[in-house]
Amino acid sequence: MKARREFLKMAGAGVAGAVAMGAPSGMRAMAEHPSAMAEQNPSSGVPTHTPAIFEARAFGAKGDGNTIDTPAINHAIAAAAAAGGGTVHFAAGQYLCYSIRLKSNVALHLDQGAVIIAADPLPENQPGGYDDPEPKQPWEAYQDFGHNHWHNSLIWGEGLHDISIFGSGRIWGRGLVRSNGPTSREPKGGRINGVGNKSISLKNCHNVTLRGFQILKGGWFGVLATGVDNLTIDGLTIDTNRDGMDIDCCRNVRISNCAVNSPWDDAIVPKSSYALGYARSTENLEITNCYVTGAYQLGTMLDGTWKKFPADARVSRIGRIKLGTESNGGFKNITISNCVFEGCQGLALETVDGALLEDVTITNITMRDIASAPIFMRLGSRLRGPAESTKTGALRRVIISNVVCSNSASRLGCVISGVPGHEIEDIKLHHIYIQHQGGGTKEQAAIVPPEDEHKYPEPDMFGAMPSQGFYLRHVKNIELSDIEITAISPDARPAFVLQDADVVDFFHVKTPAGTPAIVLHDSKDVQARWVRGVKDGALG
Repeated sequence: MKARREFLKMAGAGVAGAVAMGAPSGMRAMAEHPSAMAEQNPSSGVPTHTPAIFEARAFGAKGDGNTIDTPAINHAIAAAAAAGGGTVHFAAGQYLCYSIRLKSNVALHLDQGAVIIAADPLPENQPGGYDDPEPKQPWEAYQDFGHNHWHNSLIWGEGLHDISIFGSGRIWGRGLVRSNGPTSREPKGGRINGVGNKSISLKNCHNVTLRGFQILKGGWFGVLATGVDNLTIDGLTIDTNRDGMDIDCCRNVRISNCAVNSPWDDAIVPKSSYALGYARSTENLEITNCYVTGAYQLGTMLDGTWKKFPADARVSRIGRIKLGTESNGGFKNITISNCVFEGCQGLALETVDGALLEDVTITNITMRDIASAPIFMRLGSRLRGPAESTKTGALRRVIISNVVCSNSASRLGCVISGVPGHEIEDIKLHHIYIQHQGGGTKEQAAIVPPEDEHKYPEPDMFGAMPSQGFYLRHVKNIELSDIEITAISPDARPAFVLQDADVVDFFHVKTPAGTPAIVLHDSKDVQARWVRGVKDGALG
């Protein structure tokens, strides 16, 4: 009884009023349905408020996995909106769909066993299918095709408020493509119109909740939110073939209790692109209690078999949390806490398109089997944006603490790199334990990494690194304390290499014996206290 009251509470308001005003036949059928009847107050027996619940089947949806149910579902959503709001309810079944168009004050509720399935694109010479992408805009060159279009999705909304998708059902992007640019080979021939490439996309919305459901094979994006404010994403399980969720130019966002397996792309990705036609920051964002991975074959996290890829499989194993790469508007007031990384790339903070990345705290992170750099911070000068206003930005005021990483790949170590004349500054790294596989050579220790300030930022952009712990270049005011670097196999590289570093403090640091702890190049005002193998005091 309590669970039912909670569902009805979330479902919205007023079936009876909608019927009185001449609601469509599907809605009138709902008024007679037991699930739409008013509940009685258990103490007084007086009927309580009746929520507006619009059964998708009452509007003609079959849920048989063969019939295209999009017209019926969009009819139900329109009826709910016309009634002032309500919930479109999906009972157990398989609802084959093209583009579902959300409306303000309307929720979608997916029961256990309810699956919304993205239908296969129609043949190229046949009209229909998914809604067409919006007309091309002058600023599209500043980000990829997928970031510039929202309508060509399984579920989309633009300029809406007070919307939600919730329940324990599933969204299966079976017929979505992984990309959809003019040169895309998916589908054959590069067709753009009538093809869907995102599970859920939202533009310029506010007061949005996504809670509890699953996404399987989400297409280019499982969730793309652009310019969305007051966004709550809680308890999603996403097992997908590209990005899990992209949070772009959004404010006041809470992402919690989510699990994302995304072997070929990123898992949770705050961005700040130019897709709205102007620079807008992503700010006031929390990511907490989430699990990200790229280690498992598609679908096996959801079906519980947890099948890892063979060691020789050609899989990127990305699956990480990353700020960037699109970074025109910047990132402010970000917290990431209590998250688990497994069999994927590490944490990445990137601002390369002229924006600020500042005031970030990251704490309580565990990592295992990391495929690249456990920590990668990059201030770059890619500068993909309007030439007259796009200049190198800033990366500053970041605290990373309480990180444990085991069995990390060794080729890169951790990388924190600005560009000449633009330092990463005011960084504190505390209580970090990194165990890596080892095997670095003396030849690698002599490497001088290229600057590549205009290059797309990735942890491996510089090639093998000369350090086994941290490589810090073009940095200022850095504090590293209570840090241990350990190698499973011997590694000939220094633990820390500093290049053009100014004001760096080491305190209580342990590094592998037999190799230099700290190597300086063109650096000054470097201090060390309680660093194994290093005399206390000034180093340079």
